[in-house]
Amino acid sequence: MNEENHQRREAQRGRRRSTTPPPSSPEQERLIGAWFAGRVPESWFEGSPSIEIDSDEIQVVGVLAPPQLPDGAGEDERRVAEQARISGFREESRGVRMRIADEAQPAFRRTVSWGAVCGGSTILFTTAGVPVMTRLRMGDRRVLDTLIDGGVARSRSEALAWCVRLVAGHEADWIRDLRDAMTAVEDVRKRGPKAAGAEAGT
Repeated sequence: MNEENHQRREAQRGRRRSTTPPPSSPEQERLIGAWFAGRVPESWFEGSPSIEIDSDEIQVVGVLAPPQLPDGAGEDERRVAEQARISGFREESRGVRMRIADEAQPAFRRTVSWGAVCGGSTILFTTAGVPVMTRLRMGDRRVLDTLIDGGVARSRSEALAWCVRLVAGHEADWIRDLRDAMTAVEDVRKRGPKAAGAEAGT
């Protein structure tokens, strides 16, 4: 069974287990990151892999050592060598990556996906395409339909995904600041005073 089919099977099992979203907090994300830091073989990547987490997916992306090319190698040669190294890592690590995913997915109730970076090349092996249900007003639907009519997207869902990527690309700093602010609020809340009832019982 290839890893794409394996991931799809595990994601379907996860949806059948529960319709309640898994717990998500800065502390939970740190614990998940620590689990992968301990579970992923140190020989795979240069440094610790990047761990991106939301309520549906854990995406693990590591940096591979760049290939050694002769002096004067061109851009095309570099790109081919980098992609070949990523492809080789993908095949050689497939069995172990699937075993790690098998351990993590039931524990953290999220699909695990993988990717690698080598030099200027980045390839995501498996990613979870999660359907998002929402209600849009006519003006919003018209924007999506204009993107379809203009050939930017083939469907409303693809057009919506394009809009999300556009915002993420142009407002990356603001979104990062917002995430950091939410993490700070969570940390402050944990350091706050205990409930009055708990104090009365001491």
